[in-house]
Amino acid sequence: MRFREALGRISPYVPGKSIEEVKKKYGLDKVVKLASNENPYGANPKAIKAFKSFESLHIYPDPDPEDLRQKIGEYVGYEAERIVVGAGIDGVMENIFKLFVEPGDRIVIPIPSFPYYHILTRVCGAFDVRVRRKRNFTIDVRSLLDAITEKTKIVLVCSPNNPTGNVENEEVVKEIVESCNVLVFVDEAYGEFSSKNLLRFAEYENVVVARTFSKAFGLANLRIGYAVVPEEIRKEYLKVSTPFPLSTPAKFAAMAALEDRKFLKFVVEKTREERERVGKKLREIGVKVYPSEANFILIETPIKSSELAEELLKRGIIVRDCSKFIGCNEYHVRVSIGRKEENDLFIEAMEDIVCS
Repeated sequence: MRFREALGRISPYVPGKSIEEVKKKYGLDKVVKLASNENPYGANPKAIKAFKSFESLHIYPDPDPEDLRQKIGEYVGYEAERIVVGAGIDGVMENIFKLFVEPGDRIVIPIPSFPYYHILTRVCGAFDVRVRRKRNFTIDVRSLLDAITEKTKIVLVCSPNNPTGNVENEEVVKEIVESCNVLVFVDEAYGEFSSKNLLRFAEYENVVVARTFSKAFGLANLRIGYAVVPEEIRKEYLKVSTPFPLSTPAKFAAMAALEDRKFLKFVVEKTREERERVGKKLREIGVKVYPSEANFILIETPIKSSELAEELLKRGIIVRDCSKFIGCNEYHVRVSIGRKEENDLFIEAMEDIVCS
């Protein structure tokens, strides 16, 4: 067999360690996972009930669920005819790449950012053009615009950015959108946790704004993503999407989650409250904490991230070593914000490691 040559430039996406894996390796009874930016409060009970209500599992789902698109449209302030769905933001992004990217094209990625951007780019036979961010991790707009050529097809903007947590300046995004004749893909996976969003840029003809039910809505296992796209893109999108991208139980759960904003508000408020408290506690013990508007924080200590992550694993705390993220350094660690009791265990472990 002859595999595609592009595969030689690709490393597989490496998720965080599982709780069971850590328990077995270190002989632990209790393990706290703060590595994958999951919602520690779980899904809305009404969403779980709606998911369980569907029993016709032998029937194929609606390939383009208008009722869900209508609900999403009401939530984000755009008509249903501008909404597309996919298997998480990753699935939506894959379809957008199918529409625009040819082998040899260029994708501009401000670094550091989500590793899958680089993987997907290379899977398509394209080249990831890396533009280093400023010291505060905001996009260097001049460097980014200089990196765009006639071979550039997509510019990726993540806000709040993973793994750094910072939101992007609206004026910077406006300059990017209005200065280049390429598609700008805005990834707002963590948008609900932020004090501001970039949804208004969906009004531009060269912008796609993508979101997910995985984070604030707590439906990560169901893989429900969506995007606000220009009508022209939506017409073509359905040509490249898999025939049935979203199961009916998942659709029911998403619709129920959208109908109950009270639970969403609870999750967002508790996460923000804990994010600020954890950051404050870590700064008090001398840990550098970067400002974040997501459900995670990026930290930096004099201890190498691989060593710090290992020491935390021994104490039953799973965090994300970011040293392999393109654009991060060997001291960067990303920590998801959990429940108060989980965060307290993390803070105690950090005090033990950093202050000993």
